[in-house]
Amino acid sequence: MRQHKRYKRPKKPFDKARIEEEKRLMKEYGLKNKREIWKAETNISRIRAQARKLIVEPEKQEQFLNKLRKIGLIDEKAGLNEVLSLTKRDWLERRLQTIVFKKGLAKTIKEARQLIVHRKIMINDKIVDVPSYVVKKDEEPLIKRK
Repeated sequence: MRQHKRYKRPKKPFDKARIEEEKRLMKEYGLKNKREIWKAETNISRIRAQARKLIVEPEKQEQFLNKLRKIGLIDEKAGLNEVLSLTKRDWLERRLQTIVFKKGLAKTIKEARQLIVHRKIMINDKIVDVPSYVVKKDEEPLIKRK
C-alpha cells in the first residue's frame, strides 16, 4: 500500500519562470499535464534525499547506486556526488515515451505516446501501455513495435 503522495504541487502556483520552464518540458517530452513533471521532480528529490542520508552510511551506498545504474540514471563510475546533481530531465529521459521517440520507433514525441497508449509497443515481448514507465538499462534494447 502506498504511504505517500506521488507528487508535490509547486509552492508558488503563479511563478512565471517555473510555468515557462514547465511548458518547455511538456513540449519537449510530450507530457499530457504538469502533474507528470511534478512526479518526476518528486522522484528525483526523493532519490537525492536518500543519497544525502547514505553519505553517512557507506555500507548501503553500493546497493543504492546499483539500483540507479539499473534504471540508467547514472553511469557505472558515478558516485553519490553525481546522484546529488540529478535533475528532473534525467528522470524524463528514462521514460518509455522518450526512449521510443529517441530510438526512432515514432516520428514525434506525441506519436510515441499514442503508440504506447494504443498498445503498439512491446518490451521483451510484453505489451507496455504506460508512457511514464521507467525503462531499465537492460530493457532498452528489447523495446520494439508490435
